[in-house]
Amino acid sequence: MENKGPISQFITEHYKHFNAAALVDAAKGYDDHINSGKKMMIAMAGAMSTAELGKSLAEMIRQDKVQIISCTGANLEEDIMNLVAHSHYKRVPHYRDLSPKEEWELLEGGLNRVTDTCIPEEEAFRRLQKHIFKIWKDAEEKGERYFPHEYMYKMLLSGVLEQYYEIDPKNSWMLAAAEKNLPIVVPGWEDSTMGNIFASYTIKGELKTSTMKSGIEYMNFLADWYTNNAGDEGIGFFQIGGGIAGDFPICVVPMLYQDLERTDTPFWSYFCQISDSTTSYGSYSGAVPNEKITWGKLDINTPKYIVESDATIVAPLIFSYVLGW
Repeated sequence: MENKGPISQFITEHYKHFNAAALVDAAKGYDDHINSGKKMMIAMAGAMSTAELGKSLAEMIRQDKVQIISCTGANLEEDIMNLVAHSHYKRVPHYRDLSPKEEWELLEGGLNRVTDTCIPEEEAFRRLQKHIFKIWKDAEEKGERYFPHEYMYKMLLSGVLEQYYEIDPKNSWMLAAAEKNLPIVVPGWEDSTMGNIFASYTIKGELKTSTMKSGIEYMNFLADWYTNNAGDEGIGFFQIGGGIAGDFPICVVPMLYQDLERTDTPFWSYFCQISDSTTSYGSYSGAVPNEKITWGKLDINTPKYIVESDATIVAPLIFSYVLGW
């Protein structure tokens, strides 16, 4: 603990049991994994970008504490939305008491609610739309194709959004990722707002679907990346939430081992999931880590952690520990 700051010292001193102890164990395991020279994937579901996880995740990226990210299309875009429209967000702390009529009034006001936080449609979605469309169209006219996150990187690095910045840019994890050209996979990008917007342009005949690289191409990219970076010991897997952001990338290992018959492929070498999904019949998000052994994803000896709690509380604390804060 000699190199750890007050947050790390606090959780080590006070978080001794139950989910609190699991949090500390997972943080120490993450630290050990990175310090031993192995690489880490962070898989991010939910609305963690709207929860402003960038305040800690951006620094994790800058300090090389994560080498690849898998996230939903929502997390990919919502960090940038917060970057350019932060002052227009509206917090609704009494969201549990809202009537259907009050929810409708939020919609009519251009406010899309995520739990207690409303994303401003006009300032967030529409402010980005004209810029990202130009980048999509320019690529298409040149006969070029890119992944969803690569188009986002182009938009960020072009500087065209700087006029709109409403937070300290150091708190944007997407900007930090773009500056490092961090590998990202975005499974199911089509169900995000920007994915819907792109689809609308293809329906109108203004863009071709082929201009956007697909989910299968993301899997092919991930297969190559894992093969080239896993060495003999494998990559770590830090999962925030459930769903496709975790399900998609974790199965690259059994695909390599079983379907491609590359039997020297190492298993994921660290696994942690933060989730409030409890174990139930047929729930993969709530499955205990040992179930993943039967699918050829984790080894018997892979360090495994599960923190059944709110990721908006847990993830910043674990990242703070890894960063030495």
